[in-house]
Amino acid sequence: MPRITTVLLTALAPVSWGTTYAVTTEFLPPDRPLFTGLMRALPAGLLLLALGRVLPRGLWWGKAALLGALNIGAFFPLLFLSAYRLPGGMAAVVGSVGPLFVVGLSALLLGQRPTARTLLAGVVAAFGVSLVVLKAAGALDGLGVLAALGSTASMSAGVVLTKKWGRPEGVGPLALAGWQLTAGGLLIAPVAFLAEGAPPALDGRAAAGYLYLALANTAVSYWLWFRGIGRLTATQVTFLGPLSPLTAAVVGWAALGEALTPLQLTGMALAFAATVAGQLRAGGAAAMVRPSPRVTGEATDPGLGPRRNPVG
Repeated sequence: MPRITTVLLTALAPVSWGTTYAVTTEFLPPDRPLFTGLMRALPAGLLLLALGRVLPRGLWWGKAALLGALNIGAFFPLLFLSAYRLPGGMAAVVGSVGPLFVVGLSALLLGQRPTARTLLAGVVAAFGVSLVVLKAAGALDGLGVLAALGSTASMSAGVVLTKKWGRPEGVGPLALAGWQLTAGGLLIAPVAFLAEGAPPALDGRAAAGYLYLALANTAVSYWLWFRGIGRLTATQVTFLGPLSPLTAAVVGWAALGEALTPLQLTGMALAFAATVAGQLRAGGAAAMVRPSPRVTGEATDPGLGPRRNPVG
């Protein structure tokens, strides 16, 4: 499959995630970030497990649990906590520094030295997103900021470790996504019930919101995400992340009646340009990503091994 097709299909995941903010505020019960994370992760994970029909073996039980904790179990609750507590899109701004997190972790864990172009693109992406989503607001909520930073760091670490470990032989992205969503959902469940108590009563609107989050926003999107991570570099994948807050801004304009100012449109152009720049690799034909071989779980040479990545 041409690389541009892989990039476009993978981009559908953050585009879908960009609708999370509107669904959370317009459809779901307030102040239930843990329950919302649980309802997004566990049903989707169980569905993908049933479709994939393969379980981890050997060391992959531990690896799947750790990746599930990073990409899902910690990421989802922190993401929703920041979305509930931060004004003016600040959670999206903090999340937009994810490419810089991934660049640093890739240098540490994969031995990939960042280029000046990659660092510049990461800064421009974060700046562009800030122009799109930041608005005048009162004092920031400290817990919300910490939650946003934690969710970004957690997802970034999950991206790099998934790239480092690849996938076991014979296991596709559908099963890999199912393992992680299920593991993450099981980690969230006891914390959600201890911290938030019994599940809230759900009306039809809330049920529709949770159904959308579990199916389109999570099951399908994470399958596309991990599929793309199997074909692209970790940096290329994470540079698709800014599409999420850009989509959120477009949804706010189209569905919620929010205006887009010239400054916001400028920010969207900058962030989108940085996203495109993040997909470019030096070296012409030699830079084309080879189809990733299946691996057995051991670390592979970052220049030759599978290009996987989860978030979301």
